[in-house]
Amino acid sequence: MAAAAMAAAASSRAFLRPHRCLLLSRTHPLRRRLSTNASVSAPASTAASAGVVDVLMKRGLVEATTSEALAAARPGELKVYCGFDPTAESLHLGNLLGLVALSWFRRCGHTAVALIGGATGRVGDPSGKSSERPELDIAAVEANSDAIKSLVAQILGRVPEPAHHSHSGQKEQPSPNSVDSSQRMGSFVILDNYDWWKDITLLDFLREVGRFARVGTMIAKESVKKRLASEDGMSYTEFTYQLLQGYDFLYMFKNMGVNVEGAHGLTFPLLLKSDGTKFGKTEDGAIWLSSKMLSPYKFYQYFFAVPDIDVIRFMKILTFLSLDEIQELEDSMKKPGYVPNTVQKRLAEEVTRFVHGEEGLEEALKATEALRPGAQTQLDAQTIEGIADDVPSCSLAYDQVFKSPLVDLAVSTGLLTSKSAVKRLIKQGGLYLNNVRIDSEDKLVDEGDIVDGKVLLLSAGKKNKMVVRIS
Repeated sequence: MAAAAMAAAASSRAFLRPHRCLLLSRTHPLRRRLSTNASVSAPASTAASAGVVDVLMKRGLVEATTSEALAAARPGELKVYCGFDPTAESLHLGNLLGLVALSWFRRCGHTAVALIGGATGRVGDPSGKSSERPELDIAAVEANSDAIKSLVAQILGRVPEPAHHSHSGQKEQPSPNSVDSSQRMGSFVILDNYDWWKDITLLDFLREVGRFARVGTMIAKESVKKRLASEDGMSYTEFTYQLLQGYDFLYMFKNMGVNVEGAHGLTFPLLLKSDGTKFGKTEDGAIWLSSKMLSPYKFYQYFFAVPDIDVIRFMKILTFLSLDEIQELEDSMKKPGYVPNTVQKRLAEEVTRFVHGEEGLEEALKATEALRPGAQTQLDAQTIEGIADDVPSCSLAYDQVFKSPLVDLAVSTGLLTSKSAVKRLIKQGGLYLNNVRIDSEDKLVDEGDIVDGKVLLLSAGKKNKMVVRIS
């Protein structure tokens, strides 16, 4: 029975798309694929009064399920897992749906498990790839695994506030039907599949896994068919990836007390924009979840820039605000006097808080306000340096800056392409030095303009900035 279940799991689309699926069990044991604890402001009664699958469906987080029985699960009955391969030292925005889904299961009282692919990451997931992934050396896989475990622990380890928070920051009184979310939160576990794969020999694998897998079923998978038809084909190593995932499922059933017959699957959709393109891809690369690879400020700005057509859908998918509150936000966008990007600001706040915590959100808000052209916030070198990795920057000698015409400096630093463009911008009121609007083409940089004797911040409009370090 266990072997048959493993074979079915190995051939399942869920195992070919590890960041899209949740595998659930209506028993006591651990499981695999999702785990999170968020710090957002959904009323506890929202999840308590409805099953977790019903909650996910209403928010657009479910693509398919293997059984209607999941919707009837009571708090504590499900153990769910989501897998993350350590192909980089951070998860990215594409992984965020998995973390959000894990968090919803936990908020509904179930157990969530984040499975780090310390073993599968050494093979590489072929799904969605036109060629084989570059091989990572062992040290890189181990370092990436450790970094991702730490990141997931931080995100999932944040317990939500027991009372709902209003937008003003004041705590509202909980409704009579609400439950303190800290009292009904399920637990979460972080596992690494290398812990069991490291002791399995090739002969063990062939005997316990390979003999139950049907090659025809494996080849029929869309991701496999495309690769087999390509010029480079597909290596045997990548072909076995789905079997490794299937065995992960079986191992956790057999060794962690999960009942095979009670297993079900659930997939969630890809994170797409309204035009069908992936959300999270930019010209500069992936939107990373680790603050070491992308600052909370830049992360916040990415969500602040979401277009109106996508913002409400992302609010439902990526935040824990109640659907009633989201509906109010949507209605506000249609009213006269609505301030543009108000809802985007709320989206950016909620998602940044979930990923980076209150401290990260405060850092992002402080930088956002301080770097807003025309802001009254006093700039200091530390604040400017804090965004230097997120905006273009350059270094110039002191004598190249002091007493230099600002028109010339804006061109030499690359902020604008010509002096005529700079002068035109000044006439339009769009050139700023340290957030102060420049009204004269004759402006020279004086000693007081060099913040703390170290840096300058040039801005062309609201978005284009240049940090100038003084050496």
